[in-house]
Amino acid sequence: MTSSTLSRGAATWALLSLAVGSFGIGMTEFVVMGLLPEIAADLLPALSVADPDAAIAQTGWLISLYALGVVVGAPTIAAVVAKYPRHRVMLGLALALTAFNALTFVLPTFELVAASRFLAGLPHGAYFGIGALVAAEVLGPGKRAKGVAVVLTGLTVANVVGVPLGTFLGQQVGWRAAFVVVAAVFALAAFCIASFVPAHDGDAARTFRAELRVFRIRQVWLTLAVGAIGFGGFFAVYSYIAPLVTDVAGSPGWVVPIVLVVMGLGMTVGNVLGGVLADIDLHRTLLGGFVALALVQTLLALSAQTLWALAVFIFATGLVSACVSPAIQTRLMDVAGDNQSIAAALNHSALNMGNSLGALLGGAVIAVGWGFVAPAWVGVALALAGLGLAIVSIATDRQRHPISV
Repeated sequence: MTSSTLSRGAATWALLSLAVGSFGIGMTEFVVMGLLPEIAADLLPALSVADPDAAIAQTGWLISLYALGVVVGAPTIAAVVAKYPRHRVMLGLALALTAFNALTFVLPTFELVAASRFLAGLPHGAYFGIGALVAAEVLGPGKRAKGVAVVLTGLTVANVVGVPLGTFLGQQVGWRAAFVVVAAVFALAAFCIASFVPAHDGDAARTFRAELRVFRIRQVWLTLAVGAIGFGGFFAVYSYIAPLVTDVAGSPGWVVPIVLVVMGLGMTVGNVLGGVLADIDLHRTLLGGFVALALVQTLLALSAQTLWALAVFIFATGLVSACVSPAIQTRLMDVAGDNQSIAAALNHSALNMGNSLGALLGGAVIAVGWGFVAPAWVGVALALAGLGLAIVSIATDRQRHPISV
């Protein structure tokens, strides 16, 4: 079914159904970041007593393992399912997300929870990638970046509502309660997709081997590196936002959900703005976004001891990072040729490489004793590295196509 055959109401319900799933993904990916102290105390009790900072740093592995699941699952699943009807693929992914997140709240040990986080990450990229293609078809031609932004809306709203509420619930009742909510959200998404997303045929000619040809394209690798390294700067800060609020700014734990709301509001504004700007000028949005991300994280690092300044620059960090995200996904789809399914999913592999990299490097500088502000400086360095790679990628395009750019 194409956009021209859908009524406005049917298209709205289809997009909202996809957004419910992306809301769940936003919760499951980011709620861990606000609950690191609680998860560490529960799953690593002895280490938490002996060395709380080391326990929090080790619990950060849960973030990295989820991200690793996305990196592995996004291209693999997208390549395998490219030939199947997209609405059925989306339903299957929503059901898998329900099951794997249910495992997180029932498994008893750190090692088993870590395995469940890896499994929960596997469907993430394919859900967003194939969902973006469905949304773009529903919205019609000339609105690809807006289609990407629509699917990402659920994720950004999760950072305004779901993650702060999940964090508060986890702090009050126990961290596992947040994942009960996450699993319920994915169950609702599966119901909505089955009910409201119309039939979307896959491409029967696409094979696993054909999809993997995307990796022969140099610009695909460059764009993936831009997302992975540049967005590592955002995740270096976001992964350790809880101790940044409590240990650096000296605020009580109940302030953490409020700061998460502030971050989510910034991401929501940035997502909408980024979809518009990327459709106007993709390259300037990409380059300007990384310059701005490095700047706001520098200001964050310099002023994090003051709560109001921390909140301002957390908002700005969320806004700028979300503004760049649709540009990266659209850029990747541009350079991938006819490999659209896997290209759309690979964006989320790249962003979650950044998630894993940021969490890992942020945890490393904390573990060696540099303090909870140090991840912000890691973020500055990664954002500038992402900017450099984006310049190389765009300059290469200009050399090959000087008239069209």
